[in-house]
Amino acid sequence: MTQKLLVLQSMWGMERRHTDGIERSVEENVEMIVGAGYDGLSMSVTDPASFRRAAGLLGPGCNAVEAHCFPRTVDDLKPVLDLCTAVGVRHVDLQADVRPRRIADCIPLLEGWRRLAEQVDFPVYLETHRDRMTTDLYFTLDLLDAMPDLELVGDLSHFLVGREFSVPISAENHAYIHRVIDHCWAFHGRVSSREQVQIEISSPHHRPLLDIFLGWWEYGFRSFRRRAGADDSLVFVCELGPKPYAITGPDGNDTTDRWQEALTLKEHARAIWEKTARG
Repeated sequence: MTQKLLVLQSMWGMERRHTDGIERSVEENVEMIVGAGYDGLSMSVTDPASFRRAAGLLGPGCNAVEAHCFPRTVDDLKPVLDLCTAVGVRHVDLQADVRPRRIADCIPLLEGWRRLAEQVDFPVYLETHRDRMTTDLYFTLDLLDAMPDLELVGDLSHFLVGREFSVPISAENHAYIHRVIDHCWAFHGRVSSREQVQIEISSPHHRPLLDIFLGWWEYGFRSFRRRAGADDSLVFVCELGPKPYAITGPDGNDTTDRWQEALTLKEHARAIWEKTARG
């Protein structure tokens, strides 16, 4: 067996939110994802029926599912795990919808979620995300001090915009991000600036910021290859969200084609993976 990269597309990112009011059906979105050569999809379990429907449309070669959940208590995770067990998922992405000010108040929740996760046969990872337990980079680093075996989904865009890193990024801030990355078992693909959480990667003037993230992801892929088993897989989710994440023009619509930008991210991720395979 060999280590693999699984590139997924976000179902949230498939939302148009266009002023014409037209939205594709779940079936149409999944058909696009399968046809574009993704390995699966990422989706919230907030609407269990839609989640089941989307997952059920996948087939051989495109069947990996990342499930998003937003628990506030330990028990909130139980029905999520039941649903994901019934559907079959690659892993659960847990956004802890609580904002304790003390590390000590986080530990009982994280330990409770971990005990529940030990009862299922798929991983449960904590996502780095704003307005969640991991909203702040320094607080997240303190969490890793307290729980050195914490496993993360790294959405690094939140840390860059949250801490308002100046560019060029300092060696100290790179080191902080690398420490987080060394705990990541999946990544969410989005590029941010110190002002916006999601910038248009197809705009030439944003290339320096794209290069920062490509560098972080390359570090992350290499880190995963060192830490993971010989037959483990790493998940990279193309997660370019609709407005208000996406920058819009005076007409209220996206300034770029997010679907095409997601396809570009997919190719970047696969190119980095191949690069890390060569040494």
